[in-house]
Amino acid sequence: MNPMLSKMSPSITKMIRLDHTHTLTTFHKYEADASPDKKRAIVNTVCLALEIHAQLEEEIFYPALREVASDNDVLAKSKPEHDEMRRLIEQLRSMEPTDANFDNVFMELMRDVTHHVADEETVLLPAAETLLKDRLNELGAAMTKRRLQLAAPHAGEMAANAARAMPTGALLMTAGGLLAGSYLLKRAFDLRRH
Repeated sequence: MNPMLSKMSPSITKMIRLDHTHTLTTFHKYEADASPDKKRAIVNTVCLALEIHAQLEEEIFYPALREVASDNDVLAKSKPEHDEMRRLIEQLRSMEPTDANFDNVFMELMRDVTHHVADEETVLLPAAETLLKDRLNELGAAMTKRRLQLAAPHAGEMAANAARAMPTGALLMTAGGLLAGSYLLKRAFDLRRH
């Protein structure tokens, strides 16, 4: 790994905390009375984020932590918790947002993930910051590189879900801001040429 990239990269523990924050924030956008389209977009966003996050942890974070803390009980149950999460994700993907049990399955996923995040935030991440302190940025750089590989094939899907999950008013404001910004940039360039 490039030493400069390792020094510039956020630590792996910061990246994991950011993933947790993003997922929990997205969970809280879900409303039982939302349109089926919005529910599906939020569920798709959460599911893809969780799948990528779990794969990153299983490929990079857990093996590194296992090298220095093989007897950690929370670490031992992390992969089975990911497997249960994947089971719920598959169940959600096979359902329609209008199915009577859709909200319940999503809430079960939210409960499981929230419990898992609490264990990681209070046990695994502090352990990693102590036991892997000299490798945190190197591991963060490896996670960044792998995340780009995992996310790239889903870029269009991620953008579409974000647009469908965004409230119409916010979408219009964003579009208006982009139009205004592009107009101001054009004016600035036009003035520089004259």
